Amino acid sequence: MTQAPPRGFRLFSPGSWSEARRVVDILRAETVGGALLLAGALLGMFWANSPWSEAYEGLRAVKIGPAALHLDLSLATWAADGMLAVFFFVAGLELKREFVAGDLRDPRRAAIPIAAAVAGVLVPAAVYLLITSGAEAEAAKGWAVPTATDIAFALAVLAVIGRHLPAALRTFLLTLAVVDDVLAIVIIALFYTEHLAPLPLLAASAPLAVFAFLVRRGVRSWWLLLPLAALAWGLVHASGVHATIAGVLLAFTVPVAVGRRPGPGLAEHFEHLFRPLSAGVAVPVFAFLSAGVPLGGLDGLAEALTDPVALAVVAGLVIGKPVGVMAATWLMARFTRADLDENLAWVDVLGLSILAGIGFTVSLLIGELAFGIGSERDGLTKIAVLTGSLAAALLAAAILRLRNNAYRRIEQASLAEAEGSVPWTGSA
Repeated sequence: MTQAPPRGFRLFSPGSWSEARRVVDILRAETVGGALLLAGALLGMFWANSPWSEAYEGLRAVKIGPAALHLDLSLATWAADGMLAVFFFVAGLELKREFVAGDLRDPRRAAIPIAAAVAGVLVPAAVYLLITSGAEAEAAKGWAVPTATDIAFALAVLAVIGRHLPAALRTFLLTLAVVDDVLAIVIIALFYTEHLAPLPLLAASAPLAVFAFLVRRGVRSWWLLLPLAALAWGLVHASGVHATIAGVLLAFTVPVAVGRRPGPGLAEHFEHLFRPLSAGVAVPVFAFLSAGVPLGGLDGLAEALTDPVALAVVAGLVIGKPVGVMAATWLMARFTRADLDENLAWVDVLGLSILAGIGFTVSLLIGELAFGIGSERDGLTKIAVLTGSLAAALLAAAILRLRNNAYRRIEQASLAEAEGSVPWTGSA
């Protein structure tokens, strides 16, 4: 008897029920977070372009913190270095869970979104460097700005316009964004650390090790863990490595429940506990203090977008990101045993690839690291990130809205067929 060859796995297949339920829960939280993020950004932009713009800049420049510890930082710096550490802590918990207990523990399932995420970083970076090749050398520092996908914004757009789209698309976007965050963390650590002080970085391993020991023992007491986390963050900040990396390192020490253990693990507990703080406070405050850049009216906006750096960022987000994601996905499906799920069409993947061009939180952060907070280039980068993200959102919404309507008609016809009223044959 000849054994049948094993069937190839389905690209964008739904995955486990527990994973699907978790994705739905995250979508609900990120939708609210996306709305708050947008509100914070709009408020910052409105204030920065109002008659009270000096008050906004004054607020950003207010310094707080102990000077003896070199932590007398401006509010803008605290938002980027401190509050975003909470965001990266939650992202790190999510990432670890995906690779330890989620669908990404299966290498075959993980290969597709990982390849898409990697290409979604390399191609926009190449587009950026190509456009800025004729500009001054400083322009090249922003090559990583258009490489990041803002998960809160992207999921919020998808949730608003895509209620009838297959859940597999949402799962893929979430997975791609998680891997995208990891790549952003690596990029920040390797390419945007200018002055490294080894001793504070080595000293940070002590509170990090104690934190790891306690969480491995199941300790949840905030009065023990929070001071250790703050000390690790302070030492990483003093080392010259961007302090948000401390949030990721702390998250990677937290154990994840695996198998049939009863109840959620400590990683799930912390993620549930800190996600509202990240989505509801840390990220919106960062957006409020970072997105406020004087536009100078329509003429000023048009003039800003003629700068090579601004053009490169917009092109990287709107063209480079979708081309990278789409090409990698198609190549993996073409040259491996992966196959597109029978419920999806490639136009769905195109809409999702364009949606991945929404870059905001991490893109703004990298822009500040590349050119310096408040610099002219930083302002141009912010304008470009906002413009490119808006363009990507509108283009993706146009495509996915049409697809959503098609899937809605199929659902309605299938329901009518099940009730025996209308025979139905067709596809999206």
